[in-house]
Amino acid sequence: MAIAIILILIVIASVLFHVLAPWHATPAASNWGSIDTTLFITLIISGIFFIAITIFMAVAVMRYRHKEGARAHYQPESKKLEFWLIVVTSIGIAAMLAPGLVVYNDFIRVPKDAYELEVVAQQWQWAFRFPGKDGQLGKSEIKLVDSANPFGVDPKDPAGQDDVLVKSNEIRLPLDRPVKVLLRSKDVLHNFYIPQIRSKMDMVPGMVSYFWFTPTKTGKYEILCAEYCGVGHYNMRGQMIVEEQGAFDQWLNSQPTFAQTLTTAARPSPSSVLEKGRQLAEQYGCGACHSQDGSASLGPGWKGLYGRIEPLADGTRVKVDEAYLKESILDPKARLVQGYPPVMVAYTLNDDELGALVALIKSLSGAPQDSEAPASGAAGPGEDLVAQGQQVAQSLGCLACHSVDGNKGVGPTWQGLYGTTVTLADGTSIKADEGYLKESVLDPGAKIVKGYAALMPALTPSDKDLDALIAFIKSKANADADSSKAETGK
Repeated sequence: MAIAIILILIVIASVLFHVLAPWHATPAASNWGSIDTTLFITLIISGIFFIAITIFMAVAVMRYRHKEGARAHYQPESKKLEFWLIVVTSIGIAAMLAPGLVVYNDFIRVPKDAYELEVVAQQWQWAFRFPGKDGQLGKSEIKLVDSANPFGVDPKDPAGQDDVLVKSNEIRLPLDRPVKVLLRSKDVLHNFYIPQIRSKMDMVPGMVSYFWFTPTKTGKYEILCAEYCGVGHYNMRGQMIVEEQGAFDQWLNSQPTFAQTLTTAARPSPSSVLEKGRQLAEQYGCGACHSQDGSASLGPGWKGLYGRIEPLADGTRVKVDEAYLKESILDPKARLVQGYPPVMVAYTLNDDELGALVALIKSLSGAPQDSEAPASGAAGPGEDLVAQGQQVAQSLGCLACHSVDGNKGVGPTWQGLYGTTVTLADGTSIKADEGYLKESVLDPGAKIVKGYAALMPALTPSDKDLDALIAFIKSKANADADSSKAETGK
C-alpha cells in the first residue's frame, strides 16, 4: 500500500512541478516558435504515458498484492492486450516523430531571398564571413587556410574578393531578414547554438551543414558551442546582435573585405609589427584566455608579463623572456604556470608571426622593442625542423595518443623517450633510437611496447615529414635536461 501511495504522489508532484516551475524557455526571437510547439507535443505525449504507466503500477500493487492462500492466475498470452499495446504505442511514437520531421523539413528549406552567413568554428572561437556586394560567397578550401587567410578563401576566385570577414566572436544581423547559416569547422566537431533563436546544428570537419532563420526581435543573444570540443569548450562563446537594417549596413561597411586583408598582408613595415601581433592575437582568439589590461582571466594576463619571474606548476620558476614565450605558444604544456589549467592548444606559427606576438606582449610590459624586424631572431635549421615535426604530429593526430609532457596516454609519452630503453610486449628490450622510431611510425604492430594496446594505425608520411617528426620527438627527450639547466642557473 505504501508503495502505491508513493507512486501516486510522484505523479502528482511531477505534474505540479511542470505547472508551477519558474524554469521555462525564454520566448523565441525568431520564426522557429514551431520548434517550441514540437517540444511541447513531445512533453505532453511522454507525460501521458508516464502518468498512465505509473498509475497502472500503483493499481497493480494494490489489487494484486500478496494474500494468504491466494494463487496467481496463469495466463500465457492475450492477443487483444498485445494488439492494443502495439496500436497505442505506435500512435504515440508517430505523434512524437511527425511534428519534428515536418519542422526539420522547414528548417533546411531555405527561402530564395535568404541572406548568407558563413560561420567558421575553431577551438575555441568563432569567425564569420558575409558575401560582398555581388551577393555570392567566394570558394574556400582547407588547404588555403593559413595565418594570412584564416578562412581559406580562394584568392583566384573573383566572387571572394569582396567577401566581408569578421574575425571576432561578435556578429550582427539585420532584423526581419531571412538568414542562411553555412557552418564549417577547422578542427573538431562543434555545434552552433543560439537558445533564443531556437537554432542549432552540428559543425563537422570537412562538411558544410546549414539551416536558416529570421531574427524577429532586436537585442543581444549569446552564441554557444553545444558539442564538447575540448577542455576549453565552456569558454567557446560569442554574441549575436540583431539590429535595424540601417545600423547593420553601417556596421557591415566598416568591416574589412578579403581583398583588403590581402593588401594589408602584402605591405608590411617596421611600424606594423605590433599591429600584426594584435591581428594574430585576435585571429587565434588569444584574448579569450589572456587579458591585456591586467584583469584575471583563464590564462596569465599579458600586461606586465614580459620580464617577470613566473612560478611553474612543477615548483620551479622561469623568467618570461622571448624563448619562453615562443615555447609557450608552440608547446604550451611544456612549462605550465602555477594556478592555470592546461587548456591552451599548440599553435604552428612561423618566425615572423612569433616575433609579432612577442612584440605585442613586450609592448604591454613596457619593454623596449627591437629596432630590427622580428625575423632577426629567426630560428636555426634544427629549430625549423622541430617546428615542422610538431606540425606533422598535429596533422597526423599523433598528439591525441602520445603526450609530450610526461602524462600517461593511449600510447607512450614522447617526453624523454628518445635514447631510452623500452620493454616490449614479448619481454625483450630495445633502445628508442631513430631506426626504432621510424619503424614504429611505418609499422606500429612490429614491436609493441609493454603495457600499451596495439591500436596505432600504420602511417605513410614522406621521408621529409618522417625526419621532421623524429626531430620533434628528439627535442622532447632533452626537455627535462634543458628545464633542469635553466632552473640551476636561475
